[in-house]
Amino acid sequence: MFSMRRQTAVKWCSYWWWFVIVFFVVLQQPELGANGQRMKDNMYISVNGAHCFRRLNGTHMTGCSSKNGGSVGVLHLISGKEDIDFIVHKHPSPPYAPILLPALYTRENILRLRDEAAPYVSVLVLMNNASGLEQFSQESRCPNQYSGLASVMSLSADEQRCSVDRAEDSWNPWGNGLLQENFPFPIFYVASVSEMEKLLECYEKFNANDLEHQHRRSLCAIEVKAFMSAAVSTDICMRRSESYNSLIPATKYCDPLQGKNVYATLFPRPVVPEEQRVEGPERIVLVSTRTDTTTMFDGVGLGAMDSVVPFTVLIAVAHFLARALPNNDRNVNVLFLFFNGESYDYIGSQRFVYDLQTGAFPSRSTQTKPITLDNIELMIDIGSLDDLTELQVYHAAPQPMATKIAKLLPKINLKYEFGIRSGPPVLTSNLPPVAAQSFLRENITFPVVIIASKPGNRYYHSIYDDQENLRYRYGNHSRKYDFTQLENLELGNRTDLYGDDSVQMRIRNASTLIGMSIYELLVGRAFDQQNGTNSVLIDEFLHCFLESADCPLFRATVKPDAPRVYPAPPSRYISVHTTITAESTGWTYRVLGLLLGQLVENVTKAECGALHLPYQWMAGYGGAGECRRTTQNMSLALSPAFLNDTYDFTSYRYSTWTESTWSDMSARIFLRPSPAHETLTLSIGIVVMVISFVLVFLINSRSDVLFNQGSTSSIPIATQPTQC
Repeated sequence: MFSMRRQTAVKWCSYWWWFVIVFFVVLQQPELGANGQRMKDNMYISVNGAHCFRRLNGTHMTGCSSKNGGSVGVLHLISGKEDIDFIVHKHPSPPYAPILLPALYTRENILRLRDEAAPYVSVLVLMNNASGLEQFSQESRCPNQYSGLASVMSLSADEQRCSVDRAEDSWNPWGNGLLQENFPFPIFYVASVSEMEKLLECYEKFNANDLEHQHRRSLCAIEVKAFMSAAVSTDICMRRSESYNSLIPATKYCDPLQGKNVYATLFPRPVVPEEQRVEGPERIVLVSTRTDTTTMFDGVGLGAMDSVVPFTVLIAVAHFLARALPNNDRNVNVLFLFFNGESYDYIGSQRFVYDLQTGAFPSRSTQTKPITLDNIELMIDIGSLDDLTELQVYHAAPQPMATKIAKLLPKINLKYEFGIRSGPPVLTSNLPPVAAQSFLRENITFPVVIIASKPGNRYYHSIYDDQENLRYRYGNHSRKYDFTQLENLELGNRTDLYGDDSVQMRIRNASTLIGMSIYELLVGRAFDQQNGTNSVLIDEFLHCFLESADCPLFRATVKPDAPRVYPAPPSRYISVHTTITAESTGWTYRVLGLLLGQLVENVTKAECGALHLPYQWMAGYGGAGECRRTTQNMSLALSPAFLNDTYDFTSYRYSTWTESTWSDMSARIFLRPSPAHETLTLSIGIVVMVISFVLVFLINSRSDVLFNQGSTSSIPIATQPTQC
């Protein structure tokens, strides 16, 4: 009997395995009409977009996070206040994932969904639609409010200060401050038209009708995975990471925001032996601006008006001075400095000031003398230039140079008819959010002059501060005009190249005006030529940083045989040291090498390589290759707060921003079954399970009958082995 049962079992197993083999063979034969597909691919549809993520400072956390494993919500289109009321008061099938257009992405609406509808909202979806949008800025009305000069001053009630309550006294009147808020649910931004159609089609098909009774049917839902590891504050997150590191190496919950500042000198600084590298009487004029930007969403946001415009202006000014002053006849050098991380409490400029105070700038690898604050005779900081036809000079303490520059601007403008207005210098404690505030915090009498314009960017630090906000159109004239040379101002406004009132010409006029003013300060006499900054260079620079890194200017800065790069603009969010956002820093470094480097004639590629740094071989304008003696370099943009293990993270002395780590970011839509459907499925499962147990019990109890095929074998049934 036992042998017969065993033979029967073996026969059924062989049949089963043959069935499995044939099944998989059929799946691999498309011509037989069978196509294998994963079950989850039939259930879920992926959605591409950008995620809001979490940042922390010394006292708070901001941004968004999903639940560990993902957050799920039923899609619900918000068309007005009544739709928010529906979620707050009725919510028949929670949790929800409200879909908002930018016009409704206001502080009032978002905080109401966060606070009043907290139990009923698990995801927020923002869809791209800028039509009719008049303003959109999630930044505070007073950017970097707690790290500027005013934060260390005892201001009386009648003294000017930036106010988040009064738009007229702020530097970002259209800001709603959502960038500084914390949200317990993920916020997902969908930019692509095809991806938006997926969501809307699914919503219209399953969710849009009979809202009061939607809990009775299956509904279209979205699952967003964007779980952030960090929590509470930078101090707690860093200590948590350190404690876990002792148990599990390489465990991190957050990383400090950090990057690189890029700098270059107008004239090469002499190399000196190490024993002679002490502070000296070197005279420096510092001209600076910021290069970074930020938004609520990962990898989205160009910062066109808020930082690319002053970034472009300083590049053009540096190029102008390099061509107008080939030799240093007055023993004054110019240091062009491009700060990184200024959007987060002036990370780059705070570190630069710290390095000047500790004798750590420039690094020892440059083999030059250190520079200190005493070496800087004047700092000219270029802030946001929202209106390129109106420049204003600001200073925090009486500065003769501020008055002098304020007089030079209208004088030069009148001579060349640039059409730029400027007034007398403004002495105020309510300064624009610029890097100079890091210097003034240390010494309010430091010789700082700020050139900026009144706020006019309605999309400051947002996803819509792009080339459309500048009304920029790529001219693409670099094949005909050499962008490494200065431009003849007698050619006029170049309407033949860019049309009327182009941003290229407005930047050319403003940068030429600032460049000529600095020239006169350095030389002591007016610039007497008809050359200005190059509008084609400006056009190419904007194209590279706003539209595509695969551009003629960037290709001229690398070796002739270098591979083409991905045709997307480089990200300028500072991020952390392990990310690819350093790409924009690298391009800034190379562009300065091309525009400020001194051309070395009659040198081959091999000979240039043998000279080592600061000599660099690059393609050049013609693409054939050229050798240049460069002066550009980088310095670390990491807050000094992270250099001291005992630093008080609640002191507001230095920037303390960190970024949370995460493992996965994704989004997908699916059909969430109704409660009745779920109950039915569970009930059927329980019934099937009970029936299965009963059948197994009956078959097992009657196995001698079911598997007895009439065998008369005399082989005895094996008995149980004797227990040891």
